[in-house]
Amino acid sequence: MPKFAKARRRPPPEGWEAIEPIVSELTRKMREVENEPHEGKRKVESLWPIFRIHHQRSRYIYECYYKRHAISKELYEYCLKEGYADGNLIAKWRKPGYEKLCCLRCIQSIDTNYNTTCYCRVPKERIEEGKIIECQQCGYVSTLSDC
Repeated sequence: MPKFAKARRRPPPEGWEAIEPIVSELTRKMREVENEPHEGKRKVESLWPIFRIHHQRSRYIYECYYKRHAISKELYEYCLKEGYADGNLIAKWRKPGYEKLCCLRCIQSIDTNYNTTCYCRVPKERIEEGKIIECQQCGYVSTLSDC
């Protein structure tokens, strides 16, 4: 989550105006989701929308910098420093085999039974055709390892 505005915060670098509307909209959605009631939901289910918006915001900044080259390195580093994007998740997306990773919790073996990765990380060849997988960590719904 982005840091709170401080009196001595440096101004955003040039080019911020291009990504500000989308980043601000996603930040607003994140605040709404954080404040909505979670009665009647399991603990993990109440966190799923937060993971989705976090993924969406990080993916947007990743694609702007690495895929479309629409923002400068200075603006990219500013977004990471201010918490608009997750640097660790973006680092994984750059590695082969992790391009569609939904969250970092899916590759942490400590959060799962038998010290393995999340079920959504199973290769397509090992799953029956047409089977829909719902990630228990972040709620990402995929068909045959889109994650």
